[in-house]
Amino acid sequence: MSIDLNKYKTIVFDCDGVILDSNITKIDSYFRTAKKLGATNEQAQALVDHHVQYGGISRYPKFVWYIEEVLQQEATKEAVQEYLDAFSLAVSKGLMGCKVADGLASLREATKDANWLVVSGGDQSEIRELFSKRELSALFDGGVFGSPDNKDEIFKREQANGNIKMPALFIGDSKYDYESSNRAGLDFVFLSDWTDVPDWQQYCRAHQIHVCKNLNSLQS
Repeated sequence: MSIDLNKYKTIVFDCDGVILDSNITKIDSYFRTAKKLGATNEQAQALVDHHVQYGGISRYPKFVWYIEEVLQQEATKEAVQEYLDAFSLAVSKGLMGCKVADGLASLREATKDANWLVVSGGDQSEIRELFSKRELSALFDGGVFGSPDNKDEIFKREQANGNIKMPALFIGDSKYDYESSNRAGLDFVFLSDWTDVPDWQQYCRAHQIHVCKNLNSLQS
């Protein structure tokens, strides 16, 4: 089943695994952050496993969970910030080298009447700086948004202020991407090439989710 992209007034993109081939970079950065701050290999892997299980969700609650549930410590504001700072440092260099999705420019040309946004679980200021450096910002005339606000909050706010006009499409690669877009009333396409969801095929079948391999196949 093909998708009529021209019917959408707004197209929203996740970042990691959709615009950038960065899921492996994020996984490696979680592991290295935990190790840098004293974790055993098992503790670091527990953080990675939690990150993959809750793909598309902000790093903030993931580190709270890790400190409280794995380290059995109090997740003070200072403790969480230490992990956030270390993670940001670890991930920033890797993101500069991640591959940008083929077909992004041609999709922009094919949907030039649509408003484009990024709604990501990644840190908002980090993504905006990265997109500026990699000359991607101009593609997203509706803006680039991320944590600490979660996707449900961003969708609600941007719909209320008229930035997301319906009908709208969200292009993502995680379960939370589908769930948040479904709650907001957006259509959804799952991109499979770069996803780190281990059971994505079963999940997409169960929820009758439209799947494309990548942005190029979305246009074919």
